[in-house]
Amino acid sequence: MYNSKITGLGYYVPSNVVSNDDLSKIMDTNDAWIQERTGIKERRHVEKDGGETTTSMGVEAAKVAIERSGLDKNDIDFVIFATLSPDYYFPGPGVLVQRDLGLRTVGALDVRNQCSGFVYALSVADQYIKTGMYKNILVIGSELHSKGLDMTTRGRGVSVIFGDGAGAAILSREEDTTKGILSTHLHSEGEHAEQLALIAPGMGKRWVTDILEDEDSENPSYFPYMNGQFVFKHAVVRFSEVIVEALEVNNLTKEDIDLLVPHQANLRISQFIQHKFKLSDDKVYNNIMKYGNTTAASIPIALTEAWEQGKIKEGDTVVLAAFGSGFTWASAIIKW
Repeated sequence: MYNSKITGLGYYVPSNVVSNDDLSKIMDTNDAWIQERTGIKERRHVEKDGGETTTSMGVEAAKVAIERSGLDKNDIDFVIFATLSPDYYFPGPGVLVQRDLGLRTVGALDVRNQCSGFVYALSVADQYIKTGMYKNILVIGSELHSKGLDMTTRGRGVSVIFGDGAGAAILSREEDTTKGILSTHLHSEGEHAEQLALIAPGMGKRWVTDILEDEDSENPSYFPYMNGQFVFKHAVVRFSEVIVEALEVNNLTKEDIDLLVPHQANLRISQFIQHKFKLSDDKVYNNIMKYGNTTAASIPIALTEAWEQGKIKEGDTVVLAAFGSGFTWASAIIKW
């Protein structure tokens, strides 16, 4: 049995910065209102006619991760792509990455677990490597939210939160089983699926012909819906549970955490968890202030930035944790 080790990290965000003041010009909101509720100051959105896609951002992040890993692209055995905002309804972006990076005809898997998507994808990659099936796996989390948001006062409760971006990691086989990903923990509770969801244009409710005939721009089911307070209350509970679960499985305590990288859902959630676990500021990495919530991309972007800034050192215990639509939640413990 092997372990899997992160050998390369990379991220990409669009150059277009959208501040809270920018949003206040198109909807009834303001900087103070957004920061008080979310902690967000700005986010990145793709340019309307710039040609960037979920896949293209993922490819750019992957290029950086591959280069930093020291691998050649032909060393990649498998691709796992996590997103809720694919370029096409089908096929998924995994095969588009395989094509656009010019990889060999390796397998490509798409993960649809929204905010928990990257940790779920990391867990799948970890199991493939642990069993010896693959040696080097490219894992991507990428999201293009801005094209699908209700950028009006009606949608402000959701639209001010989300941004675009991508992060990527290379997982490689590690002979030393005391290093790398020690464990991952995955959960779901579909009972609350509709509390954070995008209902249309899914096949569960309507025929495509009905959608085309309707073409109702006022139909809210085409935009993301979030029961904010309900989601918040569940998030803080599940975040805590899944972190404790990971620590206990590895005979660790909260004092052993060198860095917690939470999904960047809301700064208030991260601060709640930080306070509950009595972690100092230097032991929690947050960047939602400048990128917003990038869903499946948020953890790999934050993890990459933390590593670039020297906040992660050899031998550190790093905890990843996420909660989101589904509801799904997940954690991973890594010995760097």
